[in-house]
Amino acid sequence: MTLFAASRAGWRQPSVLPGFGLTFGFSLTWLTLIVLIPLATIFLKTAGMGWSAFWAVGFSDRALAAYRLSFGTAAAAGVVNALFGLLVAWVLVRYQFPGKKLVSALVDLPFALPTAVAGIALTALYAPNGWIGQYLEPLGVKVAFTPIGIVIALVFIGLPFVVRSVEPVLADLGKDVEEAAATLGASRAQTFVRIILPAIGPALLTGFALAFARGVGEYGSVIFISGNMPGKTEIAPLLIVTQLEQYAYDGATAIATVMMVASFAILLGINLIQAWSRRRAMA
Repeated sequence: MTLFAASRAGWRQPSVLPGFGLTFGFSLTWLTLIVLIPLATIFLKTAGMGWSAFWAVGFSDRALAAYRLSFGTAAAAGVVNALFGLLVAWVLVRYQFPGKKLVSALVDLPFALPTAVAGIALTALYAPNGWIGQYLEPLGVKVAFTPIGIVIALVFIGLPFVVRSVEPVLADLGKDVEEAAATLGASRAQTFVRIILPAIGPALLTGFALAFARGVGEYGSVIFISGNMPGKTEIAPLLIVTQLEQYAYDGATAIATVMMVASFAILLGINLIQAWSRRRAMA
């Protein structure tokens, strides 16, 4: 065997899958059929409207109010999930307690539960005559049919994304890191801020991005608890459905295009921050 052949044999790594060219081709084809072609169809449909018609529908007062509500509540729910999802993941990783497997299974329940069922249940709880709402109503706190109710619904469906993103990173981190920091005189706050948070930061940001993306496009769990009042509690996905029910397909695609571009820009920014935080953690 020549030196060149030996070097090539050493360079090639055994793999259970075909080579890069074949797998990349299949991946690109599948991505094109499932994602790119449907998205391109929306852009092509919108392009046929003309700029003035697109602006009149996509940036109307009603649409702008729906965008603010959808993105605002999704961001608020993502922040809440980032905080409490980290706490839940910490408890599941760091502590042993009776019923731990049951609690872990409950975290994944929003993945399996139909979102419409979740919306109905939350509405029954937080309506003015609901089990919880009847006690909040005398205090002047109204949850159902307000943006607060939308945030609660999005917190419910987004929590598993944060927990399952952070949990494996915490498990790999181990308790020995905290013990080493404690022996060196670091306080609990210093250990968390300087050691734990930089290590789990990218995973926590990933969980936030997933919860945010899910919240922006959520429909089933929100329509029951939101009240669907145009300009106040009407989310953008519902506005798209309303346009479709009125056979205004151009209007639906215009709103969908604005939502898609805005969501992509926000998620791209989050991914760039995530990549920067990874490089900083490795430095």
